[in-house]
Amino acid sequence: MIVAFSISPTAGDDDGGVSAAVAEAVRVVRESGLPNETNAMFTNIEGEWDEVMAVVKRAVDVVATTSPRVGLVLKADIRPGHEGQLAAKVQRIEEHLDGTG
Repeated sequence: MIVAFSISPTAGDDDGGVSAAVAEAVRVVRESGLPNETNAMFTNIEGEWDEVMAVVKRAVDVVATTSPRVGLVLKADIRPGHEGQLAAKVQRIEEHLDGTG
């Protein structure tokens, strides 16, 4: 499965920024060893249901240490038997765009 998720604390720094807390959540994801990528809006992670959800929970928990309330947006693509889809899905789109797909 691939999960795209965004975690945000309700309490930010003095300017309302949340990047420090989000960075700690991303650190949890990267240290998990699961395939992942982070963009401006979401972090994507790929693996089996239990391992992916455990990482998401740990990421939420680490943000909760600095904020009394945490928001989580999560979208999942559950497709048993398929691995390596973080890159493969994008590659299929690129093939259509360049006329080879």
